Amino acid sequence: MSTPAQPPGAADVPPFRYTATLADSLETAWQRRWRQQGTFDAPNPAGPLAAGFDRVAIRPHCFIMDMFPYPSGAGLHVGHPLGYIGTDVYARYRRMRGDNVLHTMGFDAFGLPAEQYAVETGQHPRTTTYGNIDVFLAQLRRLGLGHDERRRVNTTDPDFYRWTQWIFLQIFNAWYDTAADRARPVAELIAELDAGTRTPNEGTNPSGQPWHELTDVEKRQVIDNHRLAYRSEAMVNWAPGLGTVVANEEVIDGRSERGNFPVFRKPLTQWMMRITAYADRLARDLDRIDWPDKVRAMQRNWIGRSTGAHVAFDSPAGPIEVFTTRPDTLFGATYMVLAPEHPLVESLTTPAWPDGTPPAWTNDEAGPAAAVEAYRAAAARRSDLERQAGDRAKTGVFTGSYATNPVTGTSIPVFVADYVLMGYGTGAIMAVPAQDERDWEFAEVFGLPVIRTVAPPPGWDESQAYTGDGPAINSAREGLSLDGLDVADAKARMIEWLEADGHGRGATTYRLRDWLFARQRYWGEPIPILYDEHDLPVALPESMLPLELPETDQFSPRSFDADDAQSTPEPPLGRLTDWVEVELDLGDGPRKYRRETNTMPQWAGSCWYELRYLDPTNDEHLVDPETERYWMGPNAERPMGGVELYVGGVEHAVLHLLYARFWHKVLFDLGHVSSAEPFHRLVNQGYVQAAAYTNAEGFYVPAADVVETADGFVLGELPVRQEFGKMGKSLKNVTTPDEMYAAYGADTLRMFEMFTGPLEQDRPWDTKAVVGPFRQLQRIWRVVVDEQTGETHVSEDALPDELNRLLHKTIQAVRAGFESLRFNTSIARITELTNAVTQVYPNGGTPRAVAEPLVLMLAPLAPHIAEELWSRLAHPDSLAWEPFPAADESLLVDDTVEVPVQVNGKRRAVIMVPAGADAAAIEAAARADERVVAALADSEVRRVVAVPGRLINFVV
Repeated sequence: MSTPAQPPGAADVPPFRYTATLADSLETAWQRRWRQQGTFDAPNPAGPLAAGFDRVAIRPHCFIMDMFPYPSGAGLHVGHPLGYIGTDVYARYRRMRGDNVLHTMGFDAFGLPAEQYAVETGQHPRTTTYGNIDVFLAQLRRLGLGHDERRRVNTTDPDFYRWTQWIFLQIFNAWYDTAADRARPVAELIAELDAGTRTPNEGTNPSGQPWHELTDVEKRQVIDNHRLAYRSEAMVNWAPGLGTVVANEEVIDGRSERGNFPVFRKPLTQWMMRITAYADRLARDLDRIDWPDKVRAMQRNWIGRSTGAHVAFDSPAGPIEVFTTRPDTLFGATYMVLAPEHPLVESLTTPAWPDGTPPAWTNDEAGPAAAVEAYRAAAARRSDLERQAGDRAKTGVFTGSYATNPVTGTSIPVFVADYVLMGYGTGAIMAVPAQDERDWEFAEVFGLPVIRTVAPPPGWDESQAYTGDGPAINSAREGLSLDGLDVADAKARMIEWLEADGHGRGATTYRLRDWLFARQRYWGEPIPILYDEHDLPVALPESMLPLELPETDQFSPRSFDADDAQSTPEPPLGRLTDWVEVELDLGDGPRKYRRETNTMPQWAGSCWYELRYLDPTNDEHLVDPETERYWMGPNAERPMGGVELYVGGVEHAVLHLLYARFWHKVLFDLGHVSSAEPFHRLVNQGYVQAAAYTNAEGFYVPAADVVETADGFVLGELPVRQEFGKMGKSLKNVTTPDEMYAAYGADTLRMFEMFTGPLEQDRPWDTKAVVGPFRQLQRIWRVVVDEQTGETHVSEDALPDELNRLLHKTIQAVRAGFESLRFNTSIARITELTNAVTQVYPNGGTPRAVAEPLVLMLAPLAPHIAEELWSRLAHPDSLAWEPFPAADESLLVDDTVEVPVQVNGKRRAVIMVPAGADAAAIEAAARADERVVAALADSEVRRVVAVPGRLINFVV
């Protein structure tokens, strides 16, 4: 391009200098060219996107992904693209390294914000969502990301969520065969039950009658109890004032984050996904994928595999079963605690307080019934997260009943307390205060006895629980003694006794709960399920997919009085009677059905979108098998298969990433994919942090309006306090990429974000510091382009030896930085080379032999200016597919090296010696140096220590 960067005659600015104006012109021009020429289109081995595959068939292939964004109305800020730039740099490098690279991006577009905006304004969420997508697309394209836009997906597109619904049906029509350790089609289960080669799983046949004696309806109920997608009563956070269930993370002090409404814990029938069937595989396979240790640990902790025992405590209401990971401590169980929601609470609550009940146990109520009812109502207002908070004071109430410790035979009181959750274990615990910190705190509040069953080490503070290992103490009775055994042996001995005496059994349990898979929302994927006259679920035939969202202008669920805890959800779809009540012929004649009125959670589309990127136009299959094997199939480097590189925030470690692994494993078990894991390598990008400011009341104020003075920071005339945090709308410290594009151009923004640290590291945002990378690009521009004439001023001269060696060392270092995602080190080495070139050739005439490799190394980082310079170097085609420079190994070793010379450990000189010089040659060279001769004059050399290539020391 020959357009001047500034109007001719602009004061003190050469007419062809690289400026923001020029950057804008050439960046938008190259972006248009890339789109028109399909520069980043990645051919598939088969199907509609196979054009050009013969050109890349022998190349290695590489699938690189970002966690796709939710298109909010606020658009992007400069913190969002950090990962997107990183994957783009890596993808461009891999393409130049010789790979067929698939890199694209879509939009995770279902979600509450668009629906809430629709409730407030009446504008359909689709309109809002697609408008936001247009804004995001413009910002992402302006960043110069090399995406294959043919593969872009949008989770709200019926052509996409048709396959989300299809996957739901695969899960609904599957069950987990524990013997085979995999999912299988339900049809195979039915065939085996009919043939008598299998009996129903434990707990799935409520009637207990043999399979062949069950009615058709009873058989269907048994099968539904086996399915991986099933309906069940689950404890949820119900906010009547909102008219919807809310997530644990959305409950603060018993009230909804949105609207500040009371929240109640109550059981509701909901759709669930049986992710717990995969608990062991989800934990085990973490060792076979390349993920950060932190994320592996988070997933393992979330899965929470525990070995221990189920133990039965006799009570007036029947056996109370607990699961404990420490059966060895049973001798120290001095009370029991039930979750407020436990089904035995009412049966255990006595009419009156037993004689001698301490006042602290009664919550100042006249009787147990009133005390327990009031406590349960209060607990229902707290989320699981609040109830599990370690810093909360322990609360509870006595039920009036006692249970019997099966080991000691003693009667121990039964309490209700909210620190025990119904969703974990059995919803009841045996409390051993001496060996559990929470139990100790509770025992202190309620004056309960403490019996140590494990000896703490000498000097242990007797006012604290001891949770470590040690010999068992106080743990013996007739026929059973654990005293002196370590924890592992004591556990094994106790389990053996429990099983022999019929008081319990060894078991493995998990913290992981089945996935609550239903929302009382409008803006989500409809669940493709019908209900018949028996209120049993019937799968919608695949031929009727997609089941599209019906049109409506009523987007909000029905809300109730904020304190109406007895109310139940009425989703928006439930009001659309003509849609809900349908007559269909599913193969046995026309019949009336009722549609499911809940929608899928927002996580659904992100559970599988990587597969649709592979084959986005396929109307016959989720993904073509050959295409899936090509991009994601297992190989020596990726034994479980999956996406080669996946980049996104660590905040998704135990939600999106766990759910996606679960769905993928189901599809693998059913033969729909060849890869057993969706994402082979995971990298969590850091956060961009920026200064934020709060006023005297503690509220955040717009950072852009704050002024720094000699005395601090002010907004107008009022002082404000500076702090640093993750850039975001809530902290009012956002800088948009549009501002950076206008001031410097996209390449400068890309360079700055990649230079401020390794991809995984948090980094500060400082707008003033952006000028550094901008000036760096100006220097590289001047290496090729004369700022006064706009002409290319490179020469065909040979490179000086020293600069040639530096070039090849730079190539090696830049490659290493790109390979390891340490792009900041690559930029640093490019800067060193640029500075050396401009020192040797300050007025132009840089040899092409260094100018071209410099431009190619810059290309992944700042692709627009690199493309422009490559074009000006007389190359007609894009450099996107040009080979990345390779270092000449022979030039990476210096002919000579510097060796410091010391006398009695003090440096006296530095000499140059051949790189391979031995100790004798180094000593001879040192003795010949004038400075060394002077330093050794009149001295007797007693010893010489020479380390080849490192140093020589004369001891005198």
